[in-house]
Amino acid sequence: MTSAIAPDSGNVAIAIDGPAASGKSTLARLLALRLGLIMVNSGAMYRAVTWKVLREGIDPHDNAAVVALLHRTTLDCGDDRANSTIAVDGIDPGEALRSSEVNANVSAVSAVPEVRDALVALQRDYLKRTSIVMEGRDIGSVVFPDTPFKIYVDADEQVRTARRRAAGEHDPVAKRDAADSGRVHAPLMIPEGATVLDTSHHTIESGVDAAIEILKQQGLKLV
Repeated sequence: MTSAIAPDSGNVAIAIDGPAASGKSTLARLLALRLGLIMVNSGAMYRAVTWKVLREGIDPHDNAAVVALLHRTTLDCGDDRANSTIAVDGIDPGEALRSSEVNANVSAVSAVPEVRDALVALQRDYLKRTSIVMEGRDIGSVVFPDTPFKIYVDADEQVRTARRRAAGEHDPVAKRDAADSGRVHAPLMIPEGATVLDTSHHTIESGVDAAIEILKQQGLKLV
């Protein structure tokens, strides 16, 4: 394992963005492991709020009700020294975050501006404590727009659909793409300064190797 240091003093934020099933979560996790950093899954935070919304019987499309619930909910974000963790009112939702119900409704909840604002603040708090690899859909564009270390992970739609099905998830990637890219607040986009990494024909390991080469080109020093 190597470690990453910034071009000058301070914590490092490596932003990994991309659409559903592009391979960004796996790449971010293994990249963090290779570099000795904490991997932060921002999507898990949105899924956690969605899980709470559904658990409380609230319509995910009722923005006012979602915001009211958010205001009375405690989100505890931490890490296990390798990956980010999240508890909702003291409860770890665990595998429920990947349920079909959460999958079907997370885009609606994620589009609520107040939800994004609250979670972006929690995401930024991680960098105050340590260096991180953070994956999501607006990390390089909204959460850490000033970081020089940005990778946009993509893959062919057919490849992403196959990956989604292999993971037991059957929601259409095209529909998810449209929802994430079309929302008014913090839409999915290729962040300014990001390098696009197409993982369609990469193995997991070769994708990580390619990401490290990109980061080196962006100025990341490894020791």
